[in-house]
Amino acid sequence: MAEIATIARPYAEALLKAGGAQAPSLAAEVGALGALAADPQLRQFADNPKVSAAQVFDLVCGALQSRQIQLSPAARNFLRAVIDNSRLGALPEIAAQFQALVNARSGVSDALVESAFPIEPAQLAEVVQTLQRRFGRKLNARVVVRPDLIGGIRVVVGDEVLDTSVKARLEQMKTTLTA
Repeated sequence: MAEIATIARPYAEALLKAGGAQAPSLAAEVGALGALAADPQLRQFADNPKVSAAQVFDLVCGALQSRQIQLSPAARNFLRAVIDNSRLGALPEIAAQFQALVNARSGVSDALVESAFPIEPAQLAEVVQTLQRRFGRKLNARVVVRPDLIGGIRVVVGDEVLDTSVKARLEQMKTTLTA
């Protein structure tokens, strides 16, 4: 895993530098490329020695167009460089590191909000506002429903975790009672 991260870092940093002020808009395109490159069938196709880099590029661009995603010239050049250097397997990690660099530049962090129940948009806005005060920075929240939490929420921002779920409280009670 560390090897992929080491390979991905220079690509992410170069793309950030090349993207300049357009880096935040490139993040969505690179994220889509990373999600597509995570497909094992695509990687198997790309690793085939009989398949040219141009064929892989055309396949990736065609798959994105079928999803109504148009790549900017900068993203197309980036994709060509990744494919030409046989780094398609590292593209998901490159996308993750690029997003982290863009977030760091803009002072924003990604937050994973796990909830036992779906959260309405108005409630989510209130929760995000409270979390921004708690963590001291602007947050991009993504909600995942996890019924096993029973109630409450669990928030992950970087390496920080705020767990106010019923499941966590029950685990704390169990530890206290068995100690």
